Amino acid sequence: MADVKDPKIAEAYEKIRSNNDETTWLLLDYESDKSNTLTLTKTGTGNIEELAKELQPQRASFAYAKVRYENDEHSFREKFVLVIWIGEEVKIMRRAKVSVHLADVKSVLKAYSIEVSASTPSDLKQDDVVTRLRRAGGANYDRSKFD
Repeated sequence: MADVKDPKIAEAYEKIRSNNDETTWLLLDYESDKSNTLTLTKTGTGNIEELAKELQPQRASFAYAKVRYENDEHSFREKFVLVIWIGEEVKIMRRAKVSVHLADVKSVLKAYSIEVSASTPSDLKQDDVVTRLRRAGGANYDRSKFD
């Protein structure tokens, strides 16, 4: 089991979900290589590519982000993404524990449209994530965004 009880995690989550705060993402990392305790490492106000710059190849992390994109020329959507990061240099035991710990993370970061598994920053390109959100989002009134 992962320890996600730090109240700072829930506070950051609520800020991202709020329309009254500029925070758009949070990053959770393990306290140490042997620990099962997740801590809030950082928050930010940029897009998902800014978040990707914070992810390290030797770490396993979880992130949560608000992604804003145009629906058509008159409106926009905001959707939420859960990121499961397993860097390319992460050891095998940590890799195995991430899948088990994911359920505990989801108990705190509850509402999201898609999960994105990533191991390199290029897995978190804004345009690619928006395309996945559009496909998962139901009605799309601007068909040119799918082509």
